[in-house]
Parts: sequence; C-alpha cells; structure tokens
Amino acid sequence: MTEPVRSVVYVNGKYRPSEEATISVFDHGLLYGDGVFDTMFASYGYIFKIDQHLARFARSLRAIRLEIPTPIADLRRAVIDTVARNGLNNAYIKVVATRGISAEPLLDPRGCTPTVIIFARPYLSLADPAKVSTGLHAKVTSIRRVGMQALDPRIKSLNYLNLVLARMEAYAAGCDEALLLDDHGYVCEAPGYNVFLVREGHVVTPAYSILEGITRETVLELSAELDIPSEIRAVSPYELAVADEVFLTSTAGGLVPITRVDGQAVGSGKPGPIFSQLTRAYDALQESGRFGTQITRAAIG
Repeated sequence: MTEPVRSVVYVNGKYRPSEEATISVFDHGLLYGDGVFDTMFASYGYIFKIDQHLARFARSLRAIRLEIPTPIADLRRAVIDTVARNGLNNAYIKVVATRGISAEPLLDPRGCTPTVIIFARPYLSLADPAKVSTGLHAKVTSIRRVGMQALDPRIKSLNYLNLVLARMEAYAAGCDEALLLDDHGYVCEAPGYNVFLVREGHVVTPAYSILEGITRETVLELSAELDIPSEIRAVSPYELAVADEVFLTSTAGGLVPITRVDGQAVGSGKPGPIFSQLTRAYDALQESGRFGTQITRAAIG
C-alpha cells in the first residue's frame, strides 16, 4: 500500500500538515460543486505565469459572485509560500475557493463563509508520461461539453462531472483520452485540456465553448515567435479526421500528442514536427524563467 504524501496545505489563512488540513462536510463546494479553482505549476524553481493564473482565478470568482476574504496579492504570496514550505522546485499547484459553509446545508448561497485552499504536490501530469512519447489515442465522445447557455466554460468551476463521464466513455472504448464537442457539434476541449490541430502548416485551436487555457495562450505566443501561422476559430470533427497533427495543452502535462482519433491514425500516426518544435520551445521557455516567479522562502516565519 502506498503511503500518502505528507505535505503542507494552506486552509483559510493557516498552513497545516496535509493530514490535518480539513474542511466541513457541509461545505458548499462538496455538497453542490459551488466553487472555482485554478491550477498552475512550477519547474526549474519558478512558478510559471502565476499572475495570469490568478487573474483567471479572479475572473472565475467574479463570474460566480464569490468574494473571498483574501486579496489576490495576498493569495499570490500564499501560493509561493505553499510551494516553498513543501520544498518543491517542480510542483503541481492548485488554488480552490468554495462558497463555504452556510447556517444550514441547503441550496442557498447567501450568508456563507468562504473556504480557500492552496496545495502543492510534486509535479503531476494528466497523461501517462510513458504514452506521451508515442502519442495518445482519443475518442470523440457522445457526452458533450456543458454549453455556454448552462455554465460558461470560461469559469473554472468545481463541477467536472461532465468531463469525468466523458473520460469514462473514452476508457471504456479502450482509448486514453476523450475529445468533446459543444452543443453545436464543434470540437471544443478534452477533459482538462485545450485542443490544437495542424493543417498544412497552420496551428488551429477552437474558439468557442472552452476554458481560456494559459498553456493554450503560451502555445499561440510561441507559434508567433516561431513564425508558425495560427488560427482561433470553429473546428469541426471532420478536421480531426483530416488533420496532419493533433495535440492537447494543459498546465498538468504541457503539450500532449494525439496520434489516433476514433481508431484512425492522425497524419503519420506519430507525434508531428510542429508539435515537436512547439514542445522544445515550451520546455526552453520554462527553463529560461522568462514568465517565471522564483520560489522563495523569504516570507516564511
């Protein structure tokens, strides 16, 4: 039996050992999925694009009308401190805010006391690293992404059941990952990932029904620096079938190639040259510290 990883977790302004970091069973995040989160990572001793992640977190908070007692500037310091207290140079970091606890465990968002959690673990990837080198097999699922009319995907909410069920459908079909369509039938996301494809040297990524991914943003920036043409637009399932390359992007995993969709090889059936070029540039960007915030113990008492 694997021993649990012991770490330090920030809960409502206090740093606690992971085995003592608890929240109420009556928390609205648990009972109703009423909350938001953001995930970031550290590599080479730097937290990558922390301010962009926290800006997205602040947008999610505003979108669900959740006010937390901790200003974003203080939360930024707490993120850095949490990583430092865990002694990590390469880390998977998550910030979570829930509506919190109300007087009674009912579906009423008024009068709640918010909950704020930050944890950091050794870096984790959504994809099996052993499979990334040869590429993942994906399935376009019958389960569709919850549409903008119901819950705007730009809100990084705690309600991921839709994505969990899509993954279960993909696993049941013997695939590694799911690809979801939106309610108009266009390709939008994979669970926890943005989607890219390459056609005739152009990098293309869906425009609608997606989370505004920080890694997606970075890939578009790198494409411009490398003089690789890019497009943000609607993407049909047909384009997956005829693409030269398909890959996913995520904070937890970076760039991940898809080499088979619905049983059909993508392009040559191997990770493609533009994917490889962008991956090298992304790795070099992390190592450079250009968008990094150094992990420091200066504020730890």
